[in-house]
Amino acid sequence: MRIAVSVDVPDLAQGLAFWGALGFTEETRPSVGLVLVAQGAARLLLIERPAGTVPHPGGAPRTYARHWTPVHLDLHVDDPAALRDRALAAGATLEAWHDRPGYPQIAMMADPFGHGFCLIGPRPG
Repeated sequence: MRIAVSVDVPDLAQGLAFWGALGFTEETRPSVGLVLVAQGAARLLLIERPAGTVPHPGGAPRTYARHWTPVHLDLHVDDPAALRDRALAAGATLEAWHDRPGYPQIAMMADPFGHGFCLIGPRPG
């Protein structure tokens, strides 16, 4: 089994700019409106879906305002503070910063499209 992560964005150029600021680079464009980006072993499929479109007949229209979902991305990184700052400069929002002795640093954030994600540092040794 493999798990694939797809991220809806209202505009591919904006999605590429944001995820590019976090170190992802374009790998391929499998179809119109799709871009696969990679950073190390991580892959994300950015899918252009304009605001107001619906995922299926009768579905709620897409909105890119901040929204809560029980499924989000955790990005395990060596330097969460540095990546937090790059994400903020690229349009992300910082919702909480945890920096407690004995625990990894954690930045709880939202991307410019309303999707929540966390940056998690290594556990102190």
